[in-house]
Amino acid sequence: MVSSSQKLTIEEFFNLPEGDRPYELIDGRAIPKMSPKFFHSRLQKTLLIVLDRWAKDKGRVEPEWAIRLERNAANWIPVPDLSYTSYNRLSTDWILDEACPVAPELVIEIISPGQTFGDMTEKATDYLQAGIDRVWLVDTKSQSITVFLANTLPKTFRGTAKITDDLLPELEITPQQIFEQA
Repeated sequence: MVSSSQKLTIEEFFNLPEGDRPYELIDGRAIPKMSPKFFHSRLQKTLLIVLDRWAKDKGRVEPEWAIRLERNAANWIPVPDLSYTSYNRLSTDWILDEACPVAPELVIEIISPGQTFGDMTEKATDYLQAGIDRVWLVDTKSQSITVFLANTLPKTFRGTAKITDDLLPELEITPQQIFEQA
């Protein structure tokens, strides 16, 4: 399937046939996500392992899980590289095979070739406006992680700078740790 030219309803989007790539619903159109390359996949896997270990008994860390949100007063279904949703927002017994029905606390996007930091910053802003509490943009070229919070300037972490956050208690992570493990 190629990106759709006609505007789709949310129901039509979810009824599209499964393909070899995930799609996002943006402005009523099905837009294919970039195909990850090796280093992108390694970073995603490393972050998944580290965050999943931390999230045990706290919530879910999921790769490529579509999220039901709104953007510009329209349905928006992004598919972040990773998301963390606490059990406070989505209970442990929720097991439906569908898009995430709530705004996760954290989404992580890894900048792929062909994407710019500016484009991804705009997407981070959209996530925050849709109710996501934190957005991490992982930049493979600069080996950095930029953290976005609502009503605050983003902060970029490099090397051994520890990323800590009250929203993610007891999690201490550095870009160096992630990039070296990937």
